[in-house]
Amino acid sequence: MEETKLSSFKDKRWSLQGMTVLVTGGTRGIGYAIVEELAEFGAAVHICSRNEEDINKCLEEWKSKGFHVTGSVCDLLFRDQREKLMETVTSVFNGKLNILVNNAGTVTPKPILDHTDEDVATIMSTNFVSGYHLCQLAHPLLKESGYASIVFISSIAGLKAFEFSSAYAASKGAMNQFTKNVALEWAKDNIRANVVAPGPVKTLLLENAMKLSTEVDNTVKHIVSRTPVGRMGESEDISGLVAFLCLPASSHITGQIIAVDGGFTM
Repeated sequence: MEETKLSSFKDKRWSLQGMTVLVTGGTRGIGYAIVEELAEFGAAVHICSRNEEDINKCLEEWKSKGFHVTGSVCDLLFRDQREKLMETVTSVFNGKLNILVNNAGTVTPKPILDHTDEDVATIMSTNFVSGYHLCQLAHPLLKESGYASIVFISSIAGLKAFEFSSAYAASKGAMNQFTKNVALEWAKDNIRANVVAPGPVKTLLLENAMKLSTEVDNTVKHIVSRTPVGRMGESEDISGLVAFLCLPASSHITGQIIAVDGGFTM
């Protein structure tokens, strides 16, 4: 009998069964891996992307694996589309949301003097403002769930200076500090908030940036050469930590910025 109780307790600590999740930008790279990880733990997941074709392709793949995933089109750059997204999430999950993963992001590698106002506005709006607004919109749903976790996907660029990433770094630095404020203000509502800050990860976003910019390519190679584990990160390295931060087993962890960079920033 005691063994059964213990097993049940452990199952609850290490399961997301019955929980609901919104992952932004969930069709590629890190976002895709996060969706799969959380779905494998039993969560029902909703994703958003600007590309409907990408969404439908992913939904078919996940359906074949037995995952419970839905999706809708949303360009997070626009306030009205963020509001529509949360209306959809409210309907899909009957007014309750356990987990919000702010993963969507963009980067435009340029020297400081080359950045236009439009560059900075787009990067800040996509990487920071959208996540801030989604938290505001999601708060009633997160609070209603009784157990909630918010995870922001940031970057070590928000912790350490790198060339040609000033606007991107500023957006991630803002995200890092905002997360601490969310953790402080919303703890009373049983809402936790944490940041996962990856180093270079093999994704299409980074690959494209490396192809377009010699400086970015050199920076990434420099980081990897100085990384103790001696390799670039994989999407699964990030999704594993995200899943842990969403599980009841991590219920005493909030307001933290955790680097997943193979030891580069230690």
